[in-house]
Amino acid sequence: MKIYNSLTKQVEEFKPIEPDAVKMYCCGPTVYNYPQIGNWRTFTLADFLYRVLKMNGYKVDFIMNMTDVGHLYEFGGDPEGGEDKIEQKSSDEGKSAREIVDMYAKSFLQEYHEMNLMEPRKFTKATEYIDEQIDLILTLEEKGFTYETSDGIYFDTSKFENYGALSGLTVESIKEGARIDPNPEKKNPADFALWKFSPKDKKRQQEWQSPWGVGFPGWHLECSSMVLSELGDSIDIHVGGEDLKMIHHQNEIAQSECATGKKFVNYWVHGAFLTVDGGRMSKSLGNFYTLSDIKQRGFSPLDLKYFFMTAHYRVPLNFTWGAMQSAQNSLKRIFEVVSSYEYDPKAEASDKYVKKFLERLNEDLNVPEALAVFWELVKSNISEASKLNTILEMDNFLGLKLQEHVGIEVPKNVEELAKMRSEYRKNGIWDKADVLRRQIEGLGYIIEDLSNEEFKLKKKF
Repeated sequence: MKIYNSLTKQVEEFKPIEPDAVKMYCCGPTVYNYPQIGNWRTFTLADFLYRVLKMNGYKVDFIMNMTDVGHLYEFGGDPEGGEDKIEQKSSDEGKSAREIVDMYAKSFLQEYHEMNLMEPRKFTKATEYIDEQIDLILTLEEKGFTYETSDGIYFDTSKFENYGALSGLTVESIKEGARIDPNPEKKNPADFALWKFSPKDKKRQQEWQSPWGVGFPGWHLECSSMVLSELGDSIDIHVGGEDLKMIHHQNEIAQSECATGKKFVNYWVHGAFLTVDGGRMSKSLGNFYTLSDIKQRGFSPLDLKYFFMTAHYRVPLNFTWGAMQSAQNSLKRIFEVVSSYEYDPKAEASDKYVKKFLERLNEDLNVPEALAVFWELVKSNISEASKLNTILEMDNFLGLKLQEHVGIEVPKNVEELAKMRSEYRKNGIWDKADVLRRQIEGLGYIIEDLSNEEFKLKKKF
């Protein structure tokens, strides 16, 4: 398996730290709003990587964070100088910070499942690792990498000689390009906050006691703390959007490696930007789309997922409603093909096509070429039963829920039980309806309720 490493700027053969085991982390959402579709491209990239690693036989320990404190709006060109996004949203919507976090975290998880993305071992939240973040600052302080200003504790980037290795943006180049430094107390424009002091003129909703005073952790600090706490000092893969490469990820590297003295991440995997109608996505331009917007236009989350598959993850992808229509049409065609085949559990999947499919994925996660192999299979002359089982095996990576569309003749006794259950539901006899649902599942079928009277039966695989 080969993957492009943003740190070395080249495609490399993937070699895990431990044989057959992979530690992977992905920067997740800041839960102050609904993720936009560009965010979903990044989360889908993490899912694709997770799935292909498992297809290659690796045991993957995968975690994703939810930023629920400390992510500041940029102010005057300084990402350390703005208002906390969650505190600001709390003020705008008249809800507490915790209500904001809980609402958007719940929505994110629901949409994550709608996209049919595989859950990591854990979704970590920054507020659950405050002690660990304070301990990390203490370690950096003890080793001489921090200094204090009137508004917080900062990391001195000039003391980390490899600063900028990921982005190419060095401390010196930042100094040369800096016009105004909004915080004159910072020693270097690149220096970043590890701990921010709460403002003296108002009380924050989310703040904690620390050895330096009441405040809250910096955004960059949380990811390092969660990785070190959950996965260890060194991990195999860190995933994120390319917008995080310039500042956030190189700051993670600096604080982590200075604290542990070890290499933080072996492979950095960044997804390219998603443009809209050939330009940037912006609320002011009226083209800032969420998954809810996609659904309101008559498309499904899986249509969006298929659309993401049409371009390599390192290539910018242009979103248009026409492109979404093409993706939806292609997915409908797949559903129609799958539903037309007769399922035979004894039929064997085609080793030839499965191998070819995986080979394309193992070449720097080339999903478009793997998808081309999928369509090549559909057009092939192998038996339909073998073709269907091969398709279902490929769907272990694609995650398009194709098993739900397999055309299967339902036994008469199962059909009768389902009809009887529908009558119970129509008359509000829910306990008996539930007994029949379990009985139907015990016979190997899943019943999907479309209304009190209508239902759909599917084979369990």
